[in-house]
Amino acid sequence: MISVLLVDDHPVVREGLRGMLEAEPDLTVVGEAGSGDEAVAVNLARSPDVILMDLRMPGLDGVGATRRILTDTPERRVVVLTTYETDADILRAVEAGAAGYLLKDASRADLAGAIRAAARGETVLAPSVAGKLVAQVRNPAPPALSAREVEVLRLVARGLTNGEIGRALHIGEATVKTHLLRVFGKLDVSDRTAAVTTAMARGLLP
Repeated sequence: MISVLLVDDHPVVREGLRGMLEAEPDLTVVGEAGSGDEAVAVNLARSPDVILMDLRMPGLDGVGATRRILTDTPERRVVVLTTYETDADILRAVEAGAAGYLLKDASRADLAGAIRAAARGETVLAPSVAGKLVAQVRNPAPPALSAREVEVLRLVARGLTNGEIGRALHIGEATVKTHLLRVFGKLDVSDRTAAVTTAMARGLLP
């Protein structure tokens, strides 16, 4: 038997999940929690094999609860079950150590299969979530420029020299050069003109 802990702040959702899972011969629900803090406590009290974790909850959210649970019990397998599939939510959950990320429109068969896979040590992702993660790996977000770097680059775009930029911003010319070198590195360019055009193309420079 695979023991499961249900974590969701909506009782009706937990009731529905319990009914779905307990219809499976090899799955048993050993506990429920309505918040992240409660999940941390119930995890220690019931020692489930797999935890179905909601993301958006009052107080300690699903990501925070996942991180604390895996710190206390690294052997635990946490599968996020949520209605949200934004890039930020997915990354936060994966970085916290979640073994899976499913959406609440998953079928009973898919949900049960995911729990079994997680219990075996496998990673389980909804197809749309897997697609988003692959896209992020292939097309990572461009590095952000600091506010000061944007100021320096804006003045470069106006044709000012390093000395003139330093006087305008009340910093030394050497500091201006340092900012520009950092900009070059972030944008993967080698000169001032390329830095300006690349930053504008990426929407980093107003």
